[in-house]
Amino acid sequence: MQESISFTPQLAASPVAELLWLIPAVPVVAAGVAALLKQSRRKASATLAIGAMSFSLLVSLAAFAHVVGLWLNGQAAREVVNFTWLQFGSTNVDLGWVLDPLSAAMLVMVSFVGLLIFIYSVGYMAHDENFTRFFCFLSLFAGAMLGVVIANSLLLLFMCWELVGLTSYLLIGFWYQKPSAAAAAKKAFLTTRVGDVFFLLGIVWLFAQTGTLLFYNHGTGSMEPGALAVLLTQPACFGLTAAGAIGLLIFGGAAGKSGQLPLHVWLPDAMEGPTPVSALIHAATMVAAGVYLIARVYPLMQAGSLTGGSTASLTVVTWVGASTAIFAALIAVAQNDIKRILAYSTVSQLGYMMAGLGMGGVAVGMFHLITHAFFKALLFMGAGSVIHGCHEEQDIRKMGGLKADMPLTFVTYTIGMLALCGFPLLFSGFWSKDGILEAAQHWGVAKGPFYMLVFGALLTAFYMTRQVSYVFFGYWRGRKSAHESPSVMTLPLVILAFFAMALGLIGTPVWPWFRAFLEGRAANFDLQAFGEPGLLPLMGISTVVVFLGLGLGWTIYGAKSPAPEDPDPLERSVPVVWGWLRDRLYVDELYGVTVIAFYGWWARVADWLDRRVWGGVVAAVAGAFGLWARVNRFLDTNVVDGSFDKGCEELAAGGGLLARVQSGRVQTYLRILALAIVALAAILIWSSRA
Repeated sequence: MQESISFTPQLAASPVAELLWLIPAVPVVAAGVAALLKQSRRKASATLAIGAMSFSLLVSLAAFAHVVGLWLNGQAAREVVNFTWLQFGSTNVDLGWVLDPLSAAMLVMVSFVGLLIFIYSVGYMAHDENFTRFFCFLSLFAGAMLGVVIANSLLLLFMCWELVGLTSYLLIGFWYQKPSAAAAAKKAFLTTRVGDVFFLLGIVWLFAQTGTLLFYNHGTGSMEPGALAVLLTQPACFGLTAAGAIGLLIFGGAAGKSGQLPLHVWLPDAMEGPTPVSALIHAATMVAAGVYLIARVYPLMQAGSLTGGSTASLTVVTWVGASTAIFAALIAVAQNDIKRILAYSTVSQLGYMMAGLGMGGVAVGMFHLITHAFFKALLFMGAGSVIHGCHEEQDIRKMGGLKADMPLTFVTYTIGMLALCGFPLLFSGFWSKDGILEAAQHWGVAKGPFYMLVFGALLTAFYMTRQVSYVFFGYWRGRKSAHESPSVMTLPLVILAFFAMALGLIGTPVWPWFRAFLEGRAANFDLQAFGEPGLLPLMGISTVVVFLGLGLGWTIYGAKSPAPEDPDPLERSVPVVWGWLRDRLYVDELYGVTVIAFYGWWARVADWLDRRVWGGVVAAVAGAFGLWARVNRFLDTNVVDGSFDKGCEELAAGGGLLARVQSGRVQTYLRILALAIVALAAILIWSSRA
């Protein structure tokens, strides 16, 4: 069941809340300093990045402890620090940050998992010539994501959101000399921009309707009852209110960042970046940003529902999430790249999170986000350890038997795999996944998502068993012998493996600590919670599904270890279906012949219009003005200047004649006077005779 979350905002922020801005600022500053270092200053760059992330983790832990203390004292408060950034006449553009259970939990997760990935990167990237630049980008990426988490303004969140997009482009394309990496970076950047256009439209619409982009501002924020009531009174289209339409636009941005259908195509290709980047993007940061965004604007998404019922926007979120979960899980079954399997697994699990938000509320979706961050970071870093130990090999068909050569990687990877599959009771993924299934079971709109998610759980157990069987069991099929990774890489794996198991304790039905913490109510330990109607049967179904997936995977792949050149056992059985799944259901090809082809055609049309039409018009206008200039020059030279010059010549000639007359000699004047008198006398005589 969905439950609304209500907190009483404090009028005065605590010192911890006042200093919250330091959490993203310090990694960003570290990135700026690292950008000025020479490539040879490898140790300094890594020290800056790890030190900054350690500082952010310590402040995040202090903020988390502060919020927990308020909660334990019955003060489920939300603290905000807002300030005016820009002013246009009487309109203010305010920014700010917020400290509440949602941001506190997310800060600890991002900074802690991020720190472990930073430490792991020291070993993984040890021989990369651009080591210094890599840690500069990592710090900037982490700072941007932490900025998304603390933002109390949709505008500030969007700024950090776009910075996350920029740094993901830099990190995915870090090995830019590889054409595939450069193409993947561009694909990620452009695809997520599509979603961001919708996000930006939602931001503008929200500001136009409410006059503020602050989430919370002591009763006047856009996520508070007054603004939501205004949005519910404004009609939009297709029967939606402004609240529903804006919610769907914002979800468009979340779908882009979190790889939901149909904007998922960038995420598997992001594997072209270094493995630490994959772990950071696919576990704790970028892909989690979309889920976190929906959780942050959940009051808007839920606005207008009665007694926790679903709304149009939440219904869309649910169906898109469930469809993404099963779609990506199907494709993961037929992939052979160890990281690409995990990438499609991430897409699938993000679908679970979105569906959990749509059907069960913030706590359900966010609990799976938190647990997934740990075990998926563990899996990606474990995959990186395998790749490192196998001399950069990523094809699972060319591995095998690594449990003997890489025992620590094997144990930790298996823990992550079982957590992802939702192995009963012992692993966190079981409890977070079952929370989503329980919400789906009680969702009053339709039962379709429940069956889709159950089938997705079966596929998850199957494809992960296939991967582990290929990589760790059977015999070695590679060219060079494998070796265990150094301790700087394996120690983070051990820590993540511990949390992949332990985090489940805070989300069990008997002690739903995490949910109570987010919802601001007391967390009671109650063994009778297992007696809730339908809970034990659901746990039974979930257990059967997991064991069925594990069993099918082991039966087909177990210890058989086919040779690299041999077809996959499923490929022999269902070659057509396998081909479709191996080629990712041809979604990229479909986009290639539709969307991309259309824009290619439109680009050619625009080029033709520019060259032939607009260029022709410009050339015609330029020619007309050139002709007029030549006519003007002819008139100026031959008419205006000619007439003026001729007049000047005549005037000069006349002046010269008069100059000769005006010689200044008296004798000349007397002669002229005499001639004039003679002429006058002649005229008078002639006149008198006439």
